[in-house]
Amino acid sequence: MVARTRSLAALGCVVLVLLASAPASAQIGDAISTYTGANAEGYLEPLARAIGADLNSALFHSAHVPEGGLHVSLEVGLMAVLFSDDDETFMATTEMGFSPETTVDNASTVVGPTGAIIVDGDGGTAFAFPGGFDLASFALAAPQLRIGSFKGTEALIRYMAFDTGDVEIGDVDLQGYGLRHSISQYFPGLPVDIAAGIMYQRFKLGDDLIDATAFSFGAQASMKLPLVFATIEPYAGLSMDTFKMDVEYDDEDGDPVSVKFDSRSTAHLTLGLHAQVTVVSLYGEYNIAEQSGFAFGMGFGF
Repeated sequence: MVARTRSLAALGCVVLVLLASAPASAQIGDAISTYTGANAEGYLEPLARAIGADLNSALFHSAHVPEGGLHVSLEVGLMAVLFSDDDETFMATTEMGFSPETTVDNASTVVGPTGAIIVDGDGGTAFAFPGGFDLASFALAAPQLRIGSFKGTEALIRYMAFDTGDVEIGDVDLQGYGLRHSISQYFPGLPVDIAAGIMYQRFKLGDDLIDATAFSFGAQASMKLPLVFATIEPYAGLSMDTFKMDVEYDDEDGDPVSVKFDSRSTAHLTLGLHAQVTVVSLYGEYNIAEQSGFAFGMGFGF
């Protein structure tokens, strides 16, 4: 059962910077086939928080939304979170009728140490709590298209869908749709731009293995500072983010297991800096939320 946990690295292959190199083997579902219920949720908890944090980052880099005219920007955002020591372990209890029932408080999560914890039971039996993958961070890259403007309103589309070419991993699908509206247009003379926006996203991996949804609603502010060859724009945002994730797989006996992470909401503060040089924009930001992280991006547009 320990060896099968290696397959979760395939998930890293899929979402880590658009298929950057990472170890992969077996089916992803096999990685957690030892666990059901609370153990499965505890094992995957850091991954759930990381996906939610990444999805709700890099959604904007300016609060300026033109009142009218055609404005198009093609962007790629890279969102990453860093794991702490507290993310590496959780409290787990033996399953599948193992006797005596034993609880350990340092079982590895998916991002924890690679070594398994083995406890002895009656009649020479043993139960192994699977190890993790010793991950320090988790990153997700996503292309997005920004289109405006109509009466100070713009649309944002985030989309990624492809077949990994590996039947054991399956398809990857990310779809996101959002709107932002200029608030500062109603207050001429304001020294800063202010906007408000909403964003809905859905991320799916494999045949219903992971099905996650994210929703964000918030406001942003920024100020343009013209320089000789570029425009520098500090920006900030405050939002309320909601995230939910379902995981479905088969346990070691081949019985279906469904793990549902309860919908959670968290406040989210974004602090960033945007630079515009002609049609090229670059930005970087730090996101403070339940799971904090960084985001960087590049865009081309007019």
